[in-house]
Amino acid sequence: MQADIAVLPGDGIGPEVTTAALSVLKTVARRYGHQFTFSEHPIGGIAIDRTGEPLPAATLAACKAADAVLLGAVGGPKWSDPNAKVRPEQGLLALRKGLGLYANLRPVRPHPAALNASPIKPHLLTGVDIMVVRELTGGIYFGEKTRSAESASDLCTYSVAEVERVVRSAFKLARQRRGYLVSVDKANVLETSRLWRDVTTRLGRDEFADVRLEHVLVDAMAMHLLAHPREY
Repeated sequence: MQADIAVLPGDGIGPEVTTAALSVLKTVARRYGHQFTFSEHPIGGIAIDRTGEPLPAATLAACKAADAVLLGAVGGPKWSDPNAKVRPEQGLLALRKGLGLYANLRPVRPHPAALNASPIKPHLLTGVDIMVVRELTGGIYFGEKTRSAESASDLCTYSVAEVERVVRSAFKLARQRRGYLVSVDKANVLETSRLWRDVTTRLGRDEFADVRLEHVLVDAMAMHLLAHPREY
């Protein structure tokens, strides 16, 4: 395999973890005959300090040209003012949007050596293997925002197409794993969640009938994940 990898260490612990990740990648390349080339670019607070922008155009261009992007972290106490016009987190959101990264995959598989360090009892964590799929480029983070002396608003909007693409990704992963998908929403209150539930139900019926689908309200899901996480 040959791959060009854009490395974005970012802020805080970012440089430390990306350095460790690069060491692993270089070892993998040597052992299995791969060829990886790395180029480093600024993002977040350090990019603001250098260029005045949280995601410089050159960084985004390098990421688009690369085969993969290795990102550390953005933000820190130096740039923590939420009222600042330019903030590190804006770089992260712009990167998601610029690369079309609509699905965030978050695997949860506790390491046996760390079970006793968790506030959750070890016997509940043993054997847990969860894949969380989170939508990243729609909804309230990217909706219109307003602010006045008396009020503020954040618009949450989802299109059918935005829901379909991330839900399809989740269904495909579920099919490769246990054949079980849980869609978490707030359909008892939010209209966007009711759209999400309707689209997910339709896709499950028409395209993924072999995957068992369950809808759970987010309040209940928080309790279920603590009480019996192995079920998911």
